[in-house]
Amino acid sequence: MKIGVYPGSFDPITNGHLDVLKRSLKVFDKVILLLAVNPSKKSHFSIDERLSMMKEAVKDLKDAEVDFTDGLTVDYCIKHNSTSIIRGLRAVTDFEYEFQLAAANEFCNPEVDMVFFMARKDEMFISSSAIDQMYENGVDISPLVPPCVLEAYKRK
Repeated sequence: MKIGVYPGSFDPITNGHLDVLKRSLKVFDKVILLLAVNPSKKSHFSIDERLSMMKEAVKDLKDAEVDFTDGLTVDYCIKHNSTSIIRGLRAVTDFEYEFQLAAANEFCNPEVDMVFFMARKDEMFISSSAIDQMYENGVDISPLVPPCVLEAYKRK
């Protein structure tokens, strides 16, 4: 069984994330959507809120799971029988960051590869921080996020 691990802060999960997840499910038998907590990053939503939104957003994808780690993703991969980390690329700036991350992951464990999916042109501008800014400034974000995310913003 080919297992892919798709890590991120998912603060919040977006339709861009879901597109990468759905496309990766065509390559992998199972994909674990992994909430990877970065303690140095300020989050809009709590860990529990993000996990809840992630689970709701993938509930109809039978080969997708949601999990959480506060450790290294490469270590998580080995513990869960995966040799592939899935990442989405939107622009050149993403590439630079992901290239450095791939090198660091290879240093930590050369058995774990990074697999990249290019963002679709209609979703290249979507980022969690852009979603935050748009929502806070009254922009309708409903086309960019799953309904559970919109509801979570309304509750905040």
